[in-house]
Parts: sequence; C-alpha cells; structure tokens
Amino acid sequence: MSKRIPESELIINPDGSIYHLNLKPEHLASTVIAVGDPERVSKVSRYFDEIEFSISKREFVTHTGYYKGKRLTVMSTGMGTDNIEIFMTELDALVNIDLRTRIPKENHTTLNIIRVGTSGSMRKEIPAGTMLASEYGIGLDTLMAFYNTEYSHLEQKVGRKIQEDLELSFTPYCVKGSKKLLDLLGEGLLIGNTVTCPGFFGPQGREVRIKPAIPDIIEKLGNMDLDGFKLSNFEMETSGYYAMGRLLGHEVLSLNAIIANRITQEFTKGAYGIVDKLIQHTLKKLADN
Repeated sequence: MSKRIPESELIINPDGSIYHLNLKPEHLASTVIAVGDPERVSKVSRYFDEIEFSISKREFVTHTGYYKGKRLTVMSTGMGTDNIEIFMTELDALVNIDLRTRIPKENHTTLNIIRVGTSGSMRKEIPAGTMLASEYGIGLDTLMAFYNTEYSHLEQKVGRKIQEDLELSFTPYCVKGSKKLLDLLGEGLLIGNTVTCPGFFGPQGREVRIKPAIPDIIEKLGNMDLDGFKLSNFEMETSGYYAMGRLLGHEVLSLNAIIANRITQEFTKGAYGIVDKLIQHTLKKLADN
C-alpha cells in the first residue's frame, strides 16, 4: 500500500483545495488547455457554451465549462518551467492522490494537457503568423537535474549536440510530446521541435543593458542539423510540460502561435489574431474527437 504523503510535502488549503492552484478534484476536467497569460483564460472560455466554475489565485486562473458538449478546463500558468513544475505536480495530485487521506490512488488517471501559447521562430523559413505543434521540447533550463527520467537515444544525442554547440556547462534535456495529441491536434499545423529558454532576455540572446554570454544563441540553434533533426522555435515552458508529463504519466502537447521571427526580425502586428486562430483550432479539434 502507498504511503501517506506528509503535510509538508503536499500542502492542502483549509477548504480542501490544493495549495497553489486552489482547486478541488471536482473543479478539473480531464482535458486541460494551459495558457501562460492569466488574461488569455477568458479569451479561451468566451467560446464555451457554459462556465460552471472559475477561480483565481496568484498567476493561476481557472475556468471549467463546456464547449459543444465537451467538458474542458482552461488554466493560466505564468511563465517559466518553475511554474510548470508546480502546475503539473498539483494537477496530477488532484486526480491521482486522495487529498483527504493523502494516499496515492491505486488506479492512475491520465490527463490530456494542451499548451496554447506564443513563440518565436529561429528559422527564416518559419514566418510570424505560423501555427506550430511541438513534436519535441528541448530544455535549456536545469529542471530535470532535480528529477530522474529515461531518455531515448535520439533525445540524448540532441541534448549533447546542443551542449557542444553552445559550449554549455550542463546538458540540456530533450523530451518527446504526446503522439496521441499530436495526431489529434497537429493536422493543418507545422510540426517542429521547440527550445525552452530559462528567460526572455539573455537566454534568448537579447541585449538591453547586459550583454548575453551567447549573443547569437538563436542563430546557433536555428542552424543545428542533427541527421535531419532541426530546431524550429523557442519559448519558455514546453520542455517542462513534456518532461513532467512523462514522469507523471499524462498526455501533453504544446501548440505555438509564432508571433516573431528572430532571424528576419519580423514581429507580427496581428499577434492576438493568430493566437485566437490557434485557440479556435484547438477547441474545434477537441470537440470533434
């Protein structure tokens, strides 16, 4: 029998909700759309036929309701893989731990989690305005230094190649997303491999008042070709989703609205329009299946 998880390791609020997300199990649908910006939650749920529950705590805003008869939850996470680690761990706890007894359940529940977010292109041929699904997520952060997981031969090669090309002191991690969700949601989208950066400025080669250690990081990553494996875009969460999804046993996919191209220095003036188009694409595909 599984051991009871101590109060210090999994914090439950006095009302029985989980600590950061402020949710109870009944508030969560089995399919979750995750967005970074709290204000984007309502831009997804405005398409719902009905919103049955909504709550806000910190950067985590949650709306659960129905779209064409399918129960969905849309939640904001804030930015960065540190937030994603909290988000994924607490979502998993809601369905796979009895919060009253603090004992993991015998039968595992798998969630479908789809990130819908903005991203930048690192390849000239991927213009702003593109909608892209991430087959792999590559983490330039160190989240997975604190967890143990298994990687495929290709994933290990990609991590070592990026470490070598960027002359990093650590090995980046590479994790494949959900094939099931990619088959469901990827139709009509460009399929790419997404790099997750641990910051918006220096880690993405931007210089404001501090000179980055790798000022040409985007160009170097965009030029990488490992036996046909190429990197397409960058953002700040995908690798955390994929790694935690693998560890916790959930289906996870990242969908990206490309709003900028760092090689051509293009930034789309219709950023909200492309994000809204991706939202509608996601909702339609989920409702039809």
